[in-house]
Amino acid sequence: ALGVATLGYLVVVGTIASVYMIGIAMILVGGAEIGLGLSARSWGWTAALILLGLFYVVAGAFALAQPLVAAAAYTLLLGAALVVTGAARIVAAFRLPAGHKALLGFAGAITALLGAMILASWPASGLFVLGTLLGIDLTFYGISWIAFGMRLKSL
Repeated sequence: ALGVATLGYLVVVGTIASVYMIGIAMILVGGAEIGLGLSARSWGWTAALILLGLFYVVAGAFALAQPLVAAAAYTLLLGAALVVTGAARIVAAFRLPAGHKALLGFAGAITALLGAMILASWPASGLFVLGTLLGIDLTFYGISWIAFGMRLKSL
């Protein structure tokens, strides 16, 4: 039900919730990096880890303060990552033996196409892509738990 609700209210629920989860995770990771930096034995590692941790904390705080701007940035990164991943899969497909090329090449083409579609509609896609992906994930996750529960009940 929450997955379907997320799909119904993409901007309000899904996208902003996704950004908040990412922002909170970044702040937690930043705190851990700072802690590691404070316990490092050399000044080089101390400075590097503390600066990295501060970067994570600031980026996470920005995501919490400006969730729609952060959503646009995350969506841009996601689209670019999908294009690069798809291209890498296509290149890898040409290096495989004949029997396995087609499926990997097809998967790479689909991945690159999805990334290109996200990038083509950016920055507007920043309002709905993260929420759509979260809603689809939650919906299928919920369906899997319902199916699991029904299977247990029949046993």
